[in-house]
Amino acid sequence: MKWLRSRESALAVLLILLMVTANALEPKFVTMRAQGLLATHLWELAIVAVPMLFIIIAGGIDLSVGAIVALAAVTLGLLFERGTPATVAALAAIAVAGMAGFGNGWFVAKLKVHPLIVTLATMAVFRGLAEGLSLARPISGYPASFLAISQNNVPGYLFAVFALVAGFVLARTKFGRGVVAIGMEETAARFSGIPVARIKLVLYALSGLACGLAGVILVARNNTAKADLGMGLELEAITAVILGGARIEGGRGKVLGLVLGLFLIHETREFVSWHWKQNELNLIVIGSLLIVTVLLERLLAARRRA
Repeated sequence: MKWLRSRESALAVLLILLMVTANALEPKFVTMRAQGLLATHLWELAIVAVPMLFIIIAGGIDLSVGAIVALAAVTLGLLFERGTPATVAALAAIAVAGMAGFGNGWFVAKLKVHPLIVTLATMAVFRGLAEGLSLARPISGYPASFLAISQNNVPGYLFAVFALVAGFVLARTKFGRGVVAIGMEETAARFSGIPVARIKLVLYALSGLACGLAGVILVARNNTAKADLGMGLELEAITAVILGGARIEGGRGKVLGLVLGLFLIHETREFVSWHWKQNELNLIVIGSLLIVTVLLERLLAARRRA
C-alpha cells in the first residue's frame, strides 16, 4: 500500500470513509441538493486558507484573519449605511482589509517582530475596531444585486481559480520557490539573494485582501454586517493548512493537500451538525481531527523511513 504513504492519499481515504459513513447514517446528507446548500458555508474559509498556506510554508502565521474579516464587513456596512453604493463599499472594505494585512506584513518583514506576536496583537486591535466602529450592532438591508455575490456558486468558482493559481505559483514560479526557501532556512534564503522581506510583505498583504473578499461574501450571504463575523476563522484556516500536510515550522505544503483538508473539515463539521444537531461539538471534532493528523503524520513518516 505504497500509495497510502502520501498525505493527500490518506486525506482522500478519510474523506471517502466519512461520506460512506454519512450515507449509511444520513442518506439525505450526501445528496447533491444538500451538498450544494452546505457548500455555501465553506468558501469564506477556503479563500482565507489559500494565503494562509503560503504564510505557513514561509514559516509565519496569521492569527488576525478572522478579525480582518470582521473589520472588512463592518467597513462595508458603515459605508453602505451612509449612502455609498454596495459595490463601491465592498471594494473599499477589501482595500481596508488589504491595508490591515500590509500592516501585519510591515511589522513582520521590516521590524522583524515575530508573526505570532504581531498577529495576536492585531487580532485584538482589528476586532476591537470592528466592534467600536459598529457599536456592536448589525447592519442589514443590502440590495439583491449585491446579495447575488454569494449565490450561484460564485464564491466556489473564485476559490477554484485561486487554488489553481496558487498551485501554479507554488510549484512553477520563482516566487513560490522563494516562499519554500524562506520556510526551510530564512538566513540561507536571504544570502541566496531571495527578497525575503518583500515576499513576506506580499504574503500578508494578500492574506488581508483575501480576508476582505471573505468578509464581503459573508455579508452578502447573511445580508448582515456585524463585528462578530469571522470568529474562530483563524483556527479553522490553520487547521486546514496543517491537516493538508503543511509543516508548521515552514518549508513544506501543497495546495492539493489544503483542498482535501478543507473538504474534510467542512464535511466533518456539517455532518456533526446534521446528525447530532449540536454545533458545540464542532470544536471538539476539529481539535480531534488535528490530533489525528499529527498521529497520521508520524505514521506516514515511519512508513517512509521503512
